[in-house]
Amino acid sequence: MVNRAFPLLLALVLAASACVRNDDQRAEFFVFGTLLEVQLPGTDADTANEIFALLQFEFQRMHGEWHAWEMSELVRLNSALQSGETTLTTPDILYLIQRSQELEQSSKGRFNPAIGKLIALWGFHTSEFPIMGPPPDSREIEALTDRSPSSLDIVVAGENVRSENPYVQLDFGGVAKGYAVDLAIRIIRQSGIDSAIVNAGGDMRTLGDNAGKPWKVGVQEPAGGFAGGIEVNGDYAVFTSGNYTRFRQDAEQRYPHILDPQTGWPVNSVASATVIANDGTTADAAATAIMVAGLKDWPEVASAMGILAAMVIDESGEIYATQAMMDFFTPGSDRSMTVLPVPSKAD
Repeated sequence: MVNRAFPLLLALVLAASACVRNDDQRAEFFVFGTLLEVQLPGTDADTANEIFALLQFEFQRMHGEWHAWEMSELVRLNSALQSGETTLTTPDILYLIQRSQELEQSSKGRFNPAIGKLIALWGFHTSEFPIMGPPPDSREIEALTDRSPSSLDIVVAGENVRSENPYVQLDFGGVAKGYAVDLAIRIIRQSGIDSAIVNAGGDMRTLGDNAGKPWKVGVQEPAGGFAGGIEVNGDYAVFTSGNYTRFRQDAEQRYPHILDPQTGWPVNSVASATVIANDGTTADAAATAIMVAGLKDWPEVASAMGILAAMVIDESGEIYATQAMMDFFTPGSDRSMTVLPVPSKAD
């Protein structure tokens, strides 16, 4: 629904170099404007290189298909949707549309990948931040929100897609990295590897363990510093959305890049949201939706999206976490935090 904020999760390299085994294979890729690192503990070099070559091909293909403002299949599709044409698109984009529709429904519209025109109006179709200058005219924002673009306006029939709402413009920035790490883990798993981590600029998906130890992730405070640490062991996705790395700035105010699809304005009551899920696609979208939901409504939105382990940090640095998150998260010393349950989906 938005260009992702550079995540607030930092992989912690805690072991001394002497403890790193020779068969701990790593590779780095640059995709979606983010450095993506793949680590394969206990894998021989030949096997790892074959996997890395496959991943390089797939990441390049994803970037070419899903980019929201450079020449891509998604840009072509958006042009067709705007003109009311029925058109074919790729299997991955079809999946992203259908999965996004499910996530938009479960989040009650907090996650909405169809607001690309609104994102472009704010100038957030860029990789260069911060953006200097005043916000768009409120009348222009209102003109777009009044049209209520939604992924649910898109009709999928086989491989064909169309929309009768010309204001629909897809931007998968709030879910693309999640799906990309899911595809990477699928390739790694199909290659017979049972231990890996894919780290997309701090948003990550894990498989197995790290040479017999948990994968460790540091959670950064919005203003800098260390809020605590997360440990996962097994198949998990850990994603964070934050509001302070990518923004527009004028003489009076900072405008974070995460937009509320209903109002068209940036959200600011939550500084960051972190979720743990079993797949990156859900975790990616949920982190954004929780940011949009704000301090009052985020627990209900998390629950509706099937997220049990979640936490937010407000602008003052206060941490709010679900009880399930405490199975993974250890706060830093002397941290102020509130632990609260997430209501069941039946509620």
